[in-house]
Amino acid sequence: MQALSHVLATAPLLSAVLCVFALSLGAVRVLCTDALSRLVVDVPNGRSLHTVPTPRTGGLGLMAAATIGWLLFAGNALPLVAALAAVLALIFLVDDVRSLPVLPRFAVQFAAAIAFVATSGPYPGLLLVPLVLGIVWSANLYNFMDGSNGFAGGMTLIGFASYATAAYFQGAPGLALVAAIIAAAAAGFLVWNFDPARIFLGDAGAIPLGFLAATLGITGWQQGVWPFWLPLLVFSPFAIDATVTLAQRALRREKLSEAHRSHYYQRLIQSGWGHRRMSLAAYALMAACGGSAMALRQGPAVAVLALLLAWAGIYAAIAIAIDRRWAQFQAAKP
Repeated sequence: MQALSHVLATAPLLSAVLCVFALSLGAVRVLCTDALSRLVVDVPNGRSLHTVPTPRTGGLGLMAAATIGWLLFAGNALPLVAALAAVLALIFLVDDVRSLPVLPRFAVQFAAAIAFVATSGPYPGLLLVPLVLGIVWSANLYNFMDGSNGFAGGMTLIGFASYATAAYFQGAPGLALVAAIIAAAAAGFLVWNFDPARIFLGDAGAIPLGFLAATLGITGWQQGVWPFWLPLLVFSPFAIDATVTLAQRALRREKLSEAHRSHYYQRLIQSGWGHRRMSLAAYALMAACGGSAMALRQGPAVAVLALLLAWAGIYAAIAIAIDRRWAQFQAAKP
């Protein structure tokens, strides 16, 4: 009887996941067609990793599927977050088409972050500014990391699936359903985005997904579903690369708003790994981060500290290995 009740409780979640996956799969496929693929095209340049013009409207299909699924299957769960993410998707679709100036872009992101923090609290006063900055940084780092076939789509699938699993087993069905819906939409997008990619996320997908990664992470922490460090570890493959790369560029006094190819994942691809191998290795890293975070989400403080220190060591070792490989690759150039 207990097994039967568990199956019955899981059935609505599985139904939502399958419906959203099918909706995203179809929507992104339509956006790949000749009639719509020219709406926003990412034309290769000297700083691109791809070699052929590729539409970057996949995020529109992903977010449309996720929003519709959210309304149909989880309408009562986090309605403001859903509305803010949908608004971000629409505004940054305009940015994809017309390229908005930097200040309006940041103004919109800060407005969404402030709206979330102001209505989802209360939070201690000292945390208000860090939370807002963290949400805006998450939105932007997600955008920075949308530069390789299957990379951002895989992080979305694995990251939000980790949220969904943790929330489900912690007895937070609403949060689990929302996260599972986003993961399902990412899976539909990833079918067309994996190497060789037929479509990319674009700002209309990357910005709201980064916003959702942060706001759902904060929501789960505030509701006691998981500890504060869990979202940081789950999405650390993106956060570490983007943050360390930005710091390195700042130290070199480079123009931070200028496009570049110096992220660790970009250097791996350029030095011979290619998109497919890099993405598959990244998926293993992402899954290990999510799995270890869920395994110790209720563990003792000593075990959690040991886990985080272990991951710090792993990331340091990965960075050193890529730096060495890149140096050898540069030295071997004619």
